[in-house]
Amino acid sequence: MNDPTRNPSSDPALAAVLSGATWDQFCDTLKRAGQQILRPEAPGDAFTRAEGWRYLSRLARVALEMHVEYADPRWPGFIKPSHETVKIGADSPDNLYLSARIDGRCEYRVCGTRSTVSALNFATKSGGYVNRDGRMDGSGFIDAKRMVFDADGRFELILSRTPQPGNWLAMDEHTNQLLVRQTFLDRASEQPAQLSIERLGANEPPDSHPALDPLTLHDNLQRAAGFVENTARLFADWAQLFQTQPPNTLPPRDQAMFQAAGGDPNIYYYHGCWRLAPDEALLVELARIPECDFWNFQVDNYWMESLDYRYHRIHHNKHSAQPNARGGVTLVIAQHDPGLPNWLTTAGHAMGTMCFRWIGAPERVDPQTRVVKLADVRAAVEGRA
Repeated sequence: MNDPTRNPSSDPALAAVLSGATWDQFCDTLKRAGQQILRPEAPGDAFTRAEGWRYLSRLARVALEMHVEYADPRWPGFIKPSHETVKIGADSPDNLYLSARIDGRCEYRVCGTRSTVSALNFATKSGGYVNRDGRMDGSGFIDAKRMVFDADGRFELILSRTPQPGNWLAMDEHTNQLLVRQTFLDRASEQPAQLSIERLGANEPPDSHPALDPLTLHDNLQRAAGFVENTARLFADWAQLFQTQPPNTLPPRDQAMFQAAGGDPNIYYYHGCWRLAPDEALLVELARIPECDFWNFQVDNYWMESLDYRYHRIHHNKHSAQPNARGGVTLVIAQHDPGLPNWLTTAGHAMGTMCFRWIGAPERVDPQTRVVKLADVRAAVEGRA
């Protein structure tokens, strides 16, 4: 509450707002976040550093939306936590991500229309990247395949701690976020779901939204800055970990780490680092494609940002990849198009990270990788080398 009778001498946060320390603390944390870009194991070339500074600016932009503008769980609204110009933790180019700030002690209703997007799911989470450990523990998960829609694809989904009839998503007292994933086979032809969220039982008219509270603003700015620093640290730690395995490989790992950071429980993840000379190509080969809801592979930069899929072909999925005569798929990663199916560009990068996902696959085929000379890539893809 905005209370003019508060005494700054007995309220450090209010004193910080008045003195400017609120802003100083926010800026100091952002400045300290820059040390994640300067870590000794991170590449030191100007290009990778520049991407790192841009990455922090992107994190700051979404942090202010998430923790300042849309931070009040009494008046929730959806934001896009990752998209074309904000990229976090190997964001999937095939996904539309939405999130809303909620409070597990309340109840909420999501209304919407299913539309034609290939996959849709909802997850309630606690914790988040604002904390140093980056954990996002799940309290509930529901996939559209288990939901009920009317003939026009409309639905309601209730979020609460106690079970409800119909479409229901569990929360617990620590729940603070709703995360929505929509996954496209083909963005050009599929329509995303249309969604809205409201808190139930408030009995407050829309124009009763309270004025800005100085103490809340102080806390939210510090949370936003903490989100930038801790998100950068978490995925710099991952990139460092991936460098302990041979480059240009995608070994299966313990999935608990990925799930603890908010991963979709339907997904089995493979992550790795790649490094290629200008005259080399990386082949990512699937001997066969088992029955599954979806799979995709993407090329990322060192900071685990998907490369710019607005302008470059940097990923393929179940729909877009062309199978080979043996019933498998070979993806070709190289700077320039070798004139072969399933080429992905490195978009001017000499190294980075990469991610492969199986979604809804009761059986997994581990992707195999090998580096070949560009001069030999056609023979390698066609099985002659």
